[in-house]
Amino acid sequence: MNAENYAEIFKALAHPIRLKIVCGLMKNGQCSVNTMADNLGVSQSLISQHLNILKNSGIIKGYREGNHIWYKLENELAVKLLQNIELNICGLK
Repeated sequence: MNAENYAEIFKALAHPIRLKIVCGLMKNGQCSVNTMADNLGVSQSLISQHLNILKNSGIIKGYREGNHIWYKLENELAVKLLQNIELNICGLK
């Protein structure tokens, strides 16, 4: 991993909603857009915008199961970074 890879991850995580999405996926393993929107109290379209940023940075991946798209963490480096920082928001302390 080089500095550019780390910077891309930090850039993608540098928004409260995206950080909450990733922390939720760390706790739950996978989640749908509807559940994320309900849990965070924001619109599905806003969640989708943030999911696209996380997908494009390689942090998460979506997969279809019937009519639902489920999202899960794909980037172990992002998980390790958050675990090492021990963010209260992720409940990892």
